Amino acid sequence: QVQLVESGGGLVQVGGSLRLSCAASGRAFSSYAMGWFRQAPGKEREFVAAIRSNGGSTYYGDSVKGRFTISRDNAKNTVYLQMNSLKPEDTAVYYCAAHRDYLTVVGGRGSYWGQGTQVTVSS
Repeated sequence: QVQLVESGGGLVQVGGSLRLSCAASGRAFSSYAMGWFRQAPGKEREFVAAIRSNGGSTYYGDSVKGRFTISRDNAKNTVYLQMNSLKPEDTAVYYCAAHRDYLTVVGGRGSYWGQGTQVTVSS
């Protein structure tokens, strides 16, 4: 099994930047596609970004395209989400997820999930 722990959330101003991290346990991290999702109060979970196991391909939700960047460091068993030009609508709990199939992550599903980290963007 894979255990995931998110960190890096916090309170930022509109237009600011924040980098989230997702640390994974297990021997097979490099075999998993990874994704970031978010959920705001009263709303359904939303797809944010996905990355292939080797980091060769990425995919982003329309609402964050051009502002967020997903990356990974397989040597550190860590996935990152760099968030720039933050807006109040980005306020949510952000979750990372893992699945062996990249397209499954792009489609909004994961086999393993972290506990989430809160991001709040204030004006």
